[in-house]
Amino acid sequence: MATDATQRLTIHRVEAPERRADFAEDTREGLSGKPKSLSPKYLYDDLGSALFETITLLPEYYQTRAESEILEDQHEAILDSIPGTLRLVELGSGSANKTRVLIDTILKRQNTLEYIPIEISETTLENSSKDLLRWFPGLRITGFASDYENALGALARDYAAAKKIRTVALFLGSTIGNLEPEDRYGLLSRIRTMLEAQDALVLGTDLKKSLDVLIPAYDDALGVTAAFNLNLLRRINEELGGEFDLSQFEHEARYDEDHGRIEMHLVSKARQSVKISKLTMTVRFEKGETIHTENSYKFDPEQLSSMAQKAGFHLDRTWLDSKNQFGLSLFTAQ
Repeated sequence: MATDATQRLTIHRVEAPERRADFAEDTREGLSGKPKSLSPKYLYDDLGSALFETITLLPEYYQTRAESEILEDQHEAILDSIPGTLRLVELGSGSANKTRVLIDTILKRQNTLEYIPIEISETTLENSSKDLLRWFPGLRITGFASDYENALGALARDYAAAKKIRTVALFLGSTIGNLEPEDRYGLLSRIRTMLEAQDALVLGTDLKKSLDVLIPAYDDALGVTAAFNLNLLRRINEELGGEFDLSQFEHEARYDEDHGRIEMHLVSKARQSVKISKLTMTVRFEKGETIHTENSYKFDPEQLSSMAQKAGFHLDRTWLDSKNQFGLSLFTAQ
């Protein structure tokens, strides 16, 4: 734990060796499977997080623009729907650029605000927190450089808000769609455990739409998403002694109609074997064989309502962008 000179920033850090041990174990399991896979959470090391921030600026990646439009146009309405003195907890805060309009509006209403960002990249968390503190004198930040599970557990156990303060959890950017249905339910249930009745969750979800919009968002012309995906192999090389030749793999995005999801894969260009020294294993690939690295589920209104109810929330309202591509939903804890 470290506190800066202003006494307004505290960051709780997860020990790096724990994360490496998880990464090694999960990599072994994923690359031993049939089909091969790797967890998408490992895409977001410091370089991966920076690449993803670049992706959000690309013309093909409509999600960020659509969500930002909703926040710019509807932030007053969103906050009017959650009356009272608030504190913010944000999962996957990143640069927190989209969150600034909410922070600014809340501070105009209540003078001070506790903001609790959760971000796996410690560098990203520290940089964004210091930047926010420069802009907002009434802001106090307690950040968690951690995965969601550990941070939410600590919040539920040790960081209860005062009874007169209402907690609003933010989970923006459609990250919920990267989780499988049971994992999605598990995470929403953990968020609910951290909240009291009538606290709220503002959830970003990407909506179902045509493939000519969906596919380019995950396979852009400049190849930034490809670099983001291939960075996972670089990370295995650097941290686990892998010998992946990145030029022998290519990025592929495809849509699975049955599951309603975009899938990201790394496709082997040739039949090859790859050693990973710290795992004492050799991974064999056939030409065209893939490593499945990420899913991104797309939703409709019925799915959102069912998802809320199953996790102990009520879906109060969903705000849409002007093209009806993206939704920000207000889930109220029951």
